[in-house]
Amino acid sequence: MEQNKALGLLSIARKGRKIELGEEPVTALTRLGKARLVILASDAGESTKQKARRLVAGTKQQLTVVPFDKLTLGSAMGYSPVSVAAFSDASLAAAFVKNLEPAEAYAELLQTLEARAERFRKRAGTKKK
Repeated sequence: MEQNKALGLLSIARKGRKIELGEEPVTALTRLGKARLVILASDAGESTKQKARRLVAGTKQQLTVVPFDKLTLGSAMGYSPVSVAAFSDASLAAAFVKNLEPAEAYAELLQTLEARAERFRKRAGTKKK
C-alpha cells in the first residue's frame, strides 16, 4: 500500500513540475544545485548510475536507488520507461521517501530530506514581502 502512495507522489510531482525526468534534465538540475533528491530505477544501467553518482558527489544533493523498475517509474508519471529523475522540492522528496519500503532502508535519507525541507520552510517564512 505504501509503495502505491510513493508512486502517486511521483505523479503529483510531475503535474506540479517539481520533478525532472531523464538524464539531460536531471543533469541540468543537478548542475544548478537545485536537485533535492535524484532517484534511480532499480534496473537503471551502470553508466546511468555512475553518471548520477558523479553529478551529486561533493554536493548536498541526495541520491537513492528506488525499489521500482524503469517501466513502473515511467508509468507512474505517464511516460515511457524512466531510469533517472530528480525532485526539485525537498518536502515532496521527503514525502516520497517516507512512503518507500522497507522504511528502515531509507531512514537516514528521510531524516536528511526532512531537515532540508524544514530549513526551506523556515527561510520562506522569514522572507520580506
